[in-house]
Amino acid sequence: MFGNKGTTKPQNRIDSLIGMGTTVEGNIQFSGGLRIDGRVHGSVVATGDQPSMLVISEQAEVVGEIRVNHVIVNGSVNGPIYASETLDLQSKAHVSGDVHYRRLEIQGGAVVQGMMVCDAETQSEKVVKLKTQSSDASS
Repeated sequence: MFGNKGTTKPQNRIDSLIGMGTTVEGNIQFSGGLRIDGRVHGSVVATGDQPSMLVISEQAEVVGEIRVNHVIVNGSVNGPIYASETLDLQSKAHVSGDVHYRRLEIQGGAVVQGMMVCDAETQSEKVVKLKTQSSDASS
C-alpha cells in the first residue's frame, strides 16, 4: 500500500554460512541467503534473478564492496554497500563507506561514515507538481 509496488519479497532462509573464526580472502558470489559470522576480505555479490539476503553478524567483518537485494548489518563493513531493496543497520553496525539503498531501517547506535544515497526508482511517482506564479497570473 505505502510504496511497496515493484519490490521483491525478502529471502527468508540462509543457504550458506561463513562461520566465526573463518577468514575468506577473495570475492564471493552467492544466491539465496548468506550469513557471515567471520571475516571476508573481498567483494560479496548476489547473483541470479532471485531475491537475495546477506546477514553480517555482530562479530563479522567485511572489507570490500557489497551488492545484494537485502542487507542486514550488525557488524563491521569497510567498503560501499549497494542494497537494491532494503538496508537494515542494526545497533552494532559500523559502516565505513557509502551506502545505496531503496529502503533504509536504522537502529540507534548504528554508525555510517560515508554518504547515504536513496536509490528509490519510485520517487518520481511521489513528486507533486505545483503551478508556477506566471501561469496563475495569466489566468
